[in-house]
Amino acid sequence: MRRVGVLMPFAENDPVTRGFVTAFVQGLERFAWVEGENIRIDYRFASGDRALFKTYAAELVNLSPDAILASTPPAVAALREQTRTIPIVFVFVVDPVGLGFTQSLARPGGNITGFGGYDAPMMGKWLQLLKKVAPRVTRVAVIFNPHTAPCAPLFIREIEAATPSLGMTATRVTRGATFLSNCSHFPIIGAS
Repeated sequence: MRRVGVLMPFAENDPVTRGFVTAFVQGLERFAWVEGENIRIDYRFASGDRALFKTYAAELVNLSPDAILASTPPAVAALREQTRTIPIVFVFVVDPVGLGFTQSLARPGGNITGFGGYDAPMMGKWLQLLKKVAPRVTRVAVIFNPHTAPCAPLFIREIEAATPSLGMTATRVTRGATFLSNCSHFPIIGAS
């Protein structure tokens, strides 16, 4: 029986988390990997708590899985501290090269690889879309928790580069953004 570890940044009972877990299990089943029959999956849910990422990363590595699925940069960073040999496959990681997780996109090297769902230049496109939908918007706030959104500077650069041509200004907001610790590893754009 193969063993896979999963380190998620969200709370276990969160509906979005449950959706991710269901999709993961169903994806494995399409390739004839059935939990309890030929694969065992050990889940850990850090709920946005930086200390739990480290604790759970150590626990998963000590279980000696064949591979570990890591969601978001804090999970990958915690796992990288624990192992350089167990394969780590990441999701929801923007700029893995810039964060030091991989050597390059074409040749990741080491034991870490994966994919991200967002590319920083998309932020400029999102602002263009926002301007089309709400043409009178002139100010945007980029709200992010610096502890859970290490890619925020990359996104903010793209937002700030796009705002002048759209007649907008951007403001960074981190104070009071701790509410994002459990749910967001990307900045959120608000407009007025």
